[in-house]
Amino acid sequence: MTASSFQRPLYLAEQVRELDRRTIEAEGDSFALMRRAGESAYDTLRARWPQMRRLCVLCGGGNNGGDGYVIAALAAAEGLVVDLVALKPVAELEGDARRAAVMAAEAGVEAVDWNDELTLDGELMVDAMLGTGASGAPREPYAAAITEVNASGRPVMAVDVPSGVDVDTGHVEAEAISATLTITFIGDKFGLHTGAALDRVGDIVYASLGVDPLRHGDIVPVAWRQAREDLAAALPPRTPNSHKGAHGHVLVIAGAPGMGGAALMTSEMVARVGAGKVSLATDAAHVSASLTRFPEIMARGVRGAPDLEPMVEAADVVAVGPGIETGAWGQAALQSALDAGKPCVIDADGLNLLAGDERERRRDDWILTPHPGEAGRLLGISTADVQRDRRDAVIALHRRWGGTIVLKGAGTLVYDGERLTLCPFGNPGMASGGMGDALTGIIAGLAGQLESPGEAARIGVLLHALAADAAASDAGERGLLATDLASYARTLANPQPVSSHADHT
Repeated sequence: MTASSFQRPLYLAEQVRELDRRTIEAEGDSFALMRRAGESAYDTLRARWPQMRRLCVLCGGGNNGGDGYVIAALAAAEGLVVDLVALKPVAELEGDARRAAVMAAEAGVEAVDWNDELTLDGELMVDAMLGTGASGAPREPYAAAITEVNASGRPVMAVDVPSGVDVDTGHVEAEAISATLTITFIGDKFGLHTGAALDRVGDIVYASLGVDPLRHGDIVPVAWRQAREDLAAALPPRTPNSHKGAHGHVLVIAGAPGMGGAALMTSEMVARVGAGKVSLATDAAHVSASLTRFPEIMARGVRGAPDLEPMVEAADVVAVGPGIETGAWGQAALQSALDAGKPCVIDADGLNLLAGDERERRRDDWILTPHPGEAGRLLGISTADVQRDRRDAVIALHRRWGGTIVLKGAGTLVYDGERLTLCPFGNPGMASGGMGDALTGIIAGLAGQLESPGEAARIGVLLHALAADAAASDAGERGLLATDLASYARTLANPQPVSSHADHT
């Protein structure tokens, strides 16, 4: 299973270091690659802040620091005022970092060693302190410098990675730079795009420096960053002779007594993304509201498994979990869905019931959509452990439960055992009730139209996030409701064909 041509490959730090090593070996000049990195970063800086006349560059002791010295030299050569701060004394530098420091000195920029009394001046801070080789909580003097930079209130450009962010996981152990922009080189790093890192990286600019990672077939990306063009590739226009039976009959089992909203939101999204038929099995008290709001949805009140049996039998795909609670009604709902042996999407209380079930369950045709708390319960670990390494968690969930796993959150991950994708879209306005129900409906609605559960999950996550972004763009993030996504989801489910391919450089 291959990624679309629009998606960007994501790598771990060790893989990027190997790409770096091979590039240097082929070119025979490691300092030339460092200069390209510094030049790319400086060009990005000038494009983003063209009026800036004074900057403060903080450099560490490795190649990341070397990039910073190159930036300082280029800025000084152009007439900018540069305050250069060395977290490691220049006299102790080695290799290319030493050569870069000499380059800065020859440009008229002398480094000042860091001390706690130092005042950081400049309109812009450049973080070239800790690169991809750093891990764990930053030690002194780096921790103090990070705190000072963040307290300055000035914009920050991070070089390759914000100091303090783990580029493999996105985890932030203690303090980390809060960048306005991060420019990253050679191969894009997985950890910059998910979890706590998203509060630190700002805008991400990827500079390949003339290296095409995909030419190295033995260095396999750990994940693929989705692109909005994936929608058009997965959802082509329908043929004139198509009929509702060709687009899936989805049964939504949702809404225990008092939880009718979850049932309505989930089933509406199933319909809005183009399912041929939608049935809703819910508590009888919610049927009237469903008929009033969505007469197209075939709603039926159910009390238990006997009522559900014929509805499950008639469906192609089952979505279960939103608002079912964990009592007798919810237990019957989940068990009926599982007994049918049909593709199913399980969320919310359905996941909590699975986590509390001591029986060994594993299926290839289900899609589980946990948020980090639910993921922790499914794995028997804490939410913090899930967030500490989201890639490891989503792989562990698949190993334990099978099927396709959607690990929700900032930088949502989808893993089906063959390919891991990361969704770079979505916004903080999605942190509101019902968003998970909306996602369940979107994925279930697509499951009857696409070739595999994995594809339905990937495209569903992408469509859900883009719909939320469109809604937020029109009216703002604060106050964004799950029901706001419906009209946008319908528009996005009918994308314009894409005629060109993305460029990975």
